[in-house]
Amino acid sequence: MSRRNVLRAGGVGLLGAAALSSSAWAATSPVSRGPAGRVIPLDHEWLFGGEAVAGSVLPGFDDSRFELVTLPHSNTRLSWHDVRPPDFPGEYAGGRSPYEFISIYRRHFTLPPDARGQRVFVDFGGSVAASTVTVNGQRLGEYRGGYTPFTFELTPYVDWQGDNVLAVEVDSRRTRADIPPFGGKFGNDPARVRVDFDTFGGLYRSVSLRLMPRTFLENVYARPVRVLTEDRALDIRCYLQGELDGPLVVEADLRDGEQLLGQATATVPPGQDTVQFSIDGLRDVELWDVDAPRLYDVHVRLREGVADNDGGKPVHEYTTRVGFREAQFTEQGFFLNGRRLQLFGLNRHQSFPYVGYAMPARVQRRDAEILRHELNVNMIRSSHYPPSPHFLDACDELGLLVWDEMPGWQYVGDAAWQDVAAENVEAMIRRDWNHPSVILWAVRINEGAANAAFETRLNDLAHRLDPSRQTTGAYNGSQKLQVDVRGQNDYRDDMNTLTPPSAPRYLISEAVGQKRPFGDFTQTYLRTDPVADQQAQALRHAQVHNAAGADPRYAGLIAWCAFEYLSPRNSIRDVKTPGVCDLFRIPKPGASFYRSQVKPSERIVLEPAFYWDFGPKSPDGPGANALIASNCDTLEVYVDDQLLATVQPARESFANLAYPPFFADLTVEDGANRLPELRIDGFIGGARVISRRFSADRSLDQLAVEVDDEQIDGDGIDATRVVFRAVDRYAAPRPFVTGDVAFAIDGPAELIGDNPFAFGDAGGAGAIWIRSREGGVGSVLLRVTHPTLGTQEVAITVQRTP
Repeated sequence: MSRRNVLRAGGVGLLGAAALSSSAWAATSPVSRGPAGRVIPLDHEWLFGGEAVAGSVLPGFDDSRFELVTLPHSNTRLSWHDVRPPDFPGEYAGGRSPYEFISIYRRHFTLPPDARGQRVFVDFGGSVAASTVTVNGQRLGEYRGGYTPFTFELTPYVDWQGDNVLAVEVDSRRTRADIPPFGGKFGNDPARVRVDFDTFGGLYRSVSLRLMPRTFLENVYARPVRVLTEDRALDIRCYLQGELDGPLVVEADLRDGEQLLGQATATVPPGQDTVQFSIDGLRDVELWDVDAPRLYDVHVRLREGVADNDGGKPVHEYTTRVGFREAQFTEQGFFLNGRRLQLFGLNRHQSFPYVGYAMPARVQRRDAEILRHELNVNMIRSSHYPPSPHFLDACDELGLLVWDEMPGWQYVGDAAWQDVAAENVEAMIRRDWNHPSVILWAVRINEGAANAAFETRLNDLAHRLDPSRQTTGAYNGSQKLQVDVRGQNDYRDDMNTLTPPSAPRYLISEAVGQKRPFGDFTQTYLRTDPVADQQAQALRHAQVHNAAGADPRYAGLIAWCAFEYLSPRNSIRDVKTPGVCDLFRIPKPGASFYRSQVKPSERIVLEPAFYWDFGPKSPDGPGANALIASNCDTLEVYVDDQLLATVQPARESFANLAYPPFFADLTVEDGANRLPELRIDGFIGGARVISRRFSADRSLDQLAVEVDDEQIDGDGIDATRVVFRAVDRYAAPRPFVTGDVAFAIDGPAELIGDNPFAFGDAGGAGAIWIRSREGGVGSVLLRVTHPTLGTQEVAITVQRTP
């Protein structure tokens, strides 16, 4: 079977006219939300040619030497640091990052035998930053935008029986000044691009082929209304495309699994491409909440005929998912379902080591799990662009609230640039409007200068498309409010205070970051930094959240930020370090505060914001004000099993936190020679509920290796993270460990990451990802070796999911 004549459907290879019957095709299509019918994944069998050359989009171009790749795909493989070469000409001083070029992707496909007469579309989830799409040599157009989905119709240009060639030129240059977030400059040099994060390149989200009837449901907006009353209902707006002259009917069901909860029917007036109606009488529907994220399915069918005729021919179906909840920002804070909820959040970039943005669904979802269940936040800001739909699906399921943000960073361009920004906003809203986790549309360019006309335009657009949600945007000054909720980036010198609220609906959208108290933004929080600096990160995050809880007019605070990310600006070897977790999503000492903010009934937490270590960066141990994050009500601290102190949470200084940090004097003289052991016991109501030990003796250190998932899919796309770190004899983190970590892998999978991995660069902790090989099944054994810490093995099973 030629790799160039294969169209993939759910991982099954289909060859030309000898393919499957239409019923078999339907069986291979995955069940997914969105337009039903034959939606065929095109994530396999792409041919990647590197930098585009003349003629590389043409059908007859020789692509036999192109690399066979799957999506998501990064146009270049990177390390986790040093994205730019050592001789790169300086911060924003010109030059080109390795991913900044126009790349070429080609995909050969044949259509199923009965496709003739249907409309053929290709749907792209996202590619940075501009994508020019060609089919069979016919240029379909350029989509400008790196973070929103786009579609082209192929119908007039396909060969219904033979080989078709879909070609995509992806322009990943940061100098594309016509596309948000680009355009801002330092000075007049066009190469000095002002964007505070790496934007990477490639087809980094999924692509699918969509075969539609002549008339079909293009989108469905399902809006729960009156949810706090017994008269709750679901308002439905259906968008249709195609031949709209004949009598048409839309039918909608609300279901809980197989149980029908309500239904409604409406007739589509001739020539009209939008119809609105409601499913009423939904008094027994449960509300979606952060602690109980209840979800329901909406099934919409389009058929011929009129509303009182049940015999009409079915035409098309569309499925989406909803949650019934009311989210409102008021003068007294944020209210979810009528209950005031203090928002406790972090910002997130979707940047990953090694592949930039190109991580599959499982890895995207894992970020949401880390945020909700390890860092305990109830809100995330998608800085500074819309996130992966897989990430949002996980937020829906986990009860994680989302500030969904338009692409942009500080710069607002000319009229044409603003038109592109408006298109991106509309695409974001139309993609995400049924996610109950999304509570805000950020329709203001992050930290942009005042532009009342532009901001009003986007605010009105958001309200017209989705009247159920309020709008917001991040301000870094006192510009006049043009949106519903003021998001304020508040980097104060004294992190025990915040700027007084300057609007009736007020939310802190950034704080802490790399801001030095009473200084500039050059503070770093690397694992290789002094221990005092690493511990200070936890303290500063506790301080700003405590300050936000001091006044009910603060709806809450979304601190900067969850994970380290790659950036050419104010970074160390291209890694920007304000994350409370590192680039690998491993918690740093700064994360200890977040990890402790959880009810003890859910889990008991005792997390020092320091290392029990007596090396050159902490010769006297953690010091006089060692921070211990815990949700216990009393701690007993022992050194060499002798009681040193009994400590209480610092409630006087942190009165507005559910679980204030503890502080203890852990100055240990001559610790490097004594190598004492530390024990901390945690008590609730007088009963000991947790005890942790920490060793100073490095001779007993170990290599710890842990994999997120024991099983992945053998589709050549799925991947899982493997974390490795140096730990003491009690499995507590050990800092400042050097030496190379080497990997050997056996089985149907490949390693994504540096091999060997320089432990010293990362401070004794790191991660790689294991990705399945397409079609492979069986066991994968990963062997991880360090020259002094020994060897550990982990096993992963690869199997095909039906």
